[in-house]
Amino acid sequence: MLSKRIIPCLDVREGRTTKGIRFENNVDIGNPVEMASFYYEAGADEIVFYDITASHEKRNIMIDVVRRVAETIFIPFSVGGGIRDVDDMRNVLLAGAEKVSVNSAAVKNHEIISKGAEIFGSQCIVLGMDVKYVGESVKIPSGYEIVINGGRKYMGIDALKWAVEAQELGAGEICLNSIDADGTQDGYELKLTSLISENVSIPVIASGGAGKPEHLREVLTKGKADAALIASMVHYGTYTVSEIKTYLDSCGVKVRKSW
Repeated sequence: MLSKRIIPCLDVREGRTTKGIRFENNVDIGNPVEMASFYYEAGADEIVFYDITASHEKRNIMIDVVRRVAETIFIPFSVGGGIRDVDDMRNVLLAGAEKVSVNSAAVKNHEIISKGAEIFGSQCIVLGMDVKYVGESVKIPSGYEIVINGGRKYMGIDALKWAVEAQELGAGEICLNSIDADGTQDGYELKLTSLISENVSIPVIASGGAGKPEHLREVLTKGKADAALIASMVHYGTYTVSEIKTYLDSCGVKVRKSW
């Protein structure tokens, strides 16, 4: 059995790490380079970096920040936000990232997944999915709809259908974020996570809602996720990465030990 991964997430806006609730009311919480270094030293398995306004503002990702983070940490590093084509992917990978996460651009142009997988390998291509529960309908049979541009634009696309299609296109991993749970610290959206995890064969990273170690245990077991993204619970110092891993290990969840 593969170890479950614990992945701090740095949402970055204007060069600073920020955090909000359900994609709103974001506050500044620190320097992303310093925070990435801190989490690396604390035993994180990976780091995820999202330039959260790049797509909405139609600008390039902040490559200088990506490069400085990559120079600081020596664990897998995934970068997303504002990646529109394979040239953007190449620039991010050359700046030191191991993976690129495509979200809005992939919804608008599915070919970016297949081209990226062909050129760089599926292991480099992460599909970012921002998902909102809207209720079951003919158009959205799962009840979960894809939303892009930082939670601003509903696409009328069923989340489960899109996840399966993206895997077929060549995505090597899915980072699944529940907008409803994002920043609430009330727990991950287990129904959504298990739905996607059970219907794809590629790894699924659960995102949105982590507030205490029990939430990670639930999503990594009941939710069948392969990894869990964390933000608020470590950004505000409520828990450390080591404390989370120690708890999971005591519950029988296999993690890479860092203590």
